[in-house]
Amino acid sequence: MGLQCGIVGLPNVGKSTLFNAISTGKAEAANYPFCTIEPNVGVVTVPDERLDSLEKLVSPQRVVPTIIEFVDIAGLVKGASQGAGLGNKFLANIREVDAIVHVVRCFEDDNIVHVEGRVDPVFDKEIIDAELQLKDLESVDKKMQKLERNAKSGDARAKAALETLRMYKTALEQGKSARTVQVSAEEQEEAIGDIDLLTVKPVLYVANVDEGSLPNGNAYSDKLRAAVAEEGADVVVISAGIESQIAEMSDPEERELFLSEYGLTESGLSKLIKASYKLLGLITYFTAGVKEVRAWTIRRGWKAPAAAGVIHTDFEKKFIRAQVMKLADFEQFKTESAVKEAGKLSVEGKEYVVQDGDIMEFLHGA
Repeated sequence: MGLQCGIVGLPNVGKSTLFNAISTGKAEAANYPFCTIEPNVGVVTVPDERLDSLEKLVSPQRVVPTIIEFVDIAGLVKGASQGAGLGNKFLANIREVDAIVHVVRCFEDDNIVHVEGRVDPVFDKEIIDAELQLKDLESVDKKMQKLERNAKSGDARAKAALETLRMYKTALEQGKSARTVQVSAEEQEEAIGDIDLLTVKPVLYVANVDEGSLPNGNAYSDKLRAAVAEEGADVVVISAGIESQIAEMSDPEERELFLSEYGLTESGLSKLIKASYKLLGLITYFTAGVKEVRAWTIRRGWKAPAAAGVIHTDFEKKFIRAQVMKLADFEQFKTESAVKEAGKLSVEGKEYVVQDGDIMEFLHGA
């Protein structure tokens, strides 16, 4: 599945430094606004200790982890919804991603210019929110104008969609994002499915702190957490500068020692990648054979045929059944045949809902 998280924020908050640390791409990181003009895309593997366990059990020829894409998007400034700065390009880039990773500056440094002249993470967050909400309000108003004529003529479907759109408009006018509006999936699709609102996308906040504020953050990151609490959004505390140093370390022991010096058990980037994966509502299932152990990305709640379809579309169309093992059983009994003898290998049909960590083998028609 080709899923993307867009890294956004005001200029000079550490977006490009963070992007460089988590990806193989190298965005220009400089002390001035708009140093990232075209969105850079980095493909990042999702850390998963279960792959290590499967590799030991199976001894495959290769191991293929699942991936997620991060897009480094140009910094936004106040007035972007009206085209200020690189506003139009910024907003267009956000429309193309599946989720938003909002980097917020939670550190002081006189050598790095803050575009607003002061460090205030909540104020910074609200600038981005307001610009996205204003653009969404514009989109909602245009859609409402199109539907009003049909609704007046008695079109029940148009009336229902118009009523839902009014809910979105009210929320946006109150400075709330579209994702806060409580409607059914069907109502949402009918009302805004064709206008791709920016603030309906799920969001994860990254508090970029100085190295002395690791691992738990500081007063700035605490203030950010309090501000986003009602959104139910996660906040990941990271020092982008420290993560850049970790990314340059090829020796696992050196990296582990470096992390321990800052009281970290894993890198902030590892936490960010896992949190982004969770944000998108994704889970992993595995296929395990001597040629390859591989992680596959699917949406939570998918049934077996759809899960098979990410391997090959024919697997979904011609699905017959799936054999499923749990990793804990595989680890206990060591081989697939032993798992089967113990009665722990299940055979599942088309209605089986795949669980995170399932080890699966699909049978399909010719």
